[in-house]
Amino acid sequence: MGFKLGREKGLDVSSGEIKTKMRFSESSMSIPGTPIIRKDLGKGILGEANMDGSIFLSKSIEPDSRTESEVLIHEMRHATDMKIGKLRYEDYHVDYNGNRYERQDRDGMDMISFEGKWIQAGSSKLPWENEANNGQ
Repeated sequence: MGFKLGREKGLDVSSGEIKTKMRFSESSMSIPGTPIIRKDLGKGILGEANMDGSIFLSKSIEPDSRTESEVLIHEMRHATDMKIGKLRYEDYHVDYNGNRYERQDRDGMDMISFEGKWIQAGSSKLPWENEANNGQ
């Protein structure tokens, strides 16, 4: 007895023009293998990549917007860096490219020690943020 998966659904291309596109989900953005979870994040935080491979996306972002796409691209860079061991977030430090940066809560803000100064997490002054931003 044979086994059939069913009708193949790929791109419909005619004369070099794409007629249909593959979509993962109509109702929300998704990335295969990476759970995207919409939730309320702190003030000014649009996205967070997590060590478990998931990405938190702020509920304040309009679905299917340019902002949503930009935030997901940025956070996917962090998620990729985590998967290959280039970046690791811990409660009291961040490891990046073999260097360890102290991390602590200061006056209710997530701060990271970089080049002798305390800088708010997410700042483009931090090398892993700068790298993720430059690809956009």
